[in-house]
Amino acid sequence: MKAMVLAQHHLLPGEGSWFLTSLSVAARFGCAGLLLLVVTGRRLGMLTAREWEQGLVLAGFGGLGILFQMDGLSYTAASTSAFLTQAYCIFIPLWVGLTTRRLPPLKQCVCIALVVGGIWILAGLEFRSLRLGRGELETLVASLLFTGQILALERPRFAGNRPVMITTIMFPATALVALPVVWATAPSAAACLRVFAAPAPAILLVVLVFGCTLVSYLAMNIWQPAVTSTEAGLIYCLEPVLASVMALFLPYWLSRWTGVDYANEGLTYRLLAGGGLITAANILLQSPWRETAAR
Repeated sequence: MKAMVLAQHHLLPGEGSWFLTSLSVAARFGCAGLLLLVVTGRRLGMLTAREWEQGLVLAGFGGLGILFQMDGLSYTAASTSAFLTQAYCIFIPLWVGLTTRRLPPLKQCVCIALVVGGIWILAGLEFRSLRLGRGELETLVASLLFTGQILALERPRFAGNRPVMITTIMFPATALVALPVVWATAPSAAACLRVFAAPAPAILLVVLVFGCTLVSYLAMNIWQPAVTSTEAGLIYCLEPVLASVMALFLPYWLSRWTGVDYANEGLTYRLLAGGGLITAANILLQSPWRETAAR
């Protein structure tokens, strides 16, 4: 996604972050939605009211969350954004505890502590550098919205919904969430086409549509209900670890191919220590520790 935005800035230098962010979200989810509509077209008439409801709820939370997250990244350090985005691993158990009036199990509490410590190290945060400006506030808003998206997949009222069908609703609805922002920020209709006119952003969009949208969101919608929302939030915290590992080699390949200035990141103590804590938390989460005693 970052490589695509850098390539778009090369085509349209000086354009605002909201325009490129909203256009990329609209194009990505719009294309994915069209592909799913082709596959599921004959079953659209069999959609239930609950499937429509869940699909629209997921689109609202997810679409707005991505918009705030990406725009916030333009106004704060990437490390700060990485830490604040994963705040849903705290928001989710807080919400569950408030609604059920019960504390999370001890194992989940230990995992939450390990994840928070790992992301803090991974992000390289210092109390002196942590401030709540526009970027930080937008990223926290995004994390709250992602919390709503994760919780919406766990609600018992949606238990009988078909994951593929709710995803078919979710994708085009997410694109529609971004379209008003595109309309308000686009310099012209021609500019919307120009940012995808070169081979690099167009091919990167295809990769995002298939790998990062169709595959990942279908997997999320199908399999996340098999675990609790708190567990899901902790598992999703592997994202910055995997992104940091890919950043060791992938930016160089992307920069050579796209012609943009995008350097590799280095293997650091922060990556090893922070990533190790988050990985340990996920191993512990899936371990049988204390489960026998809980029964």
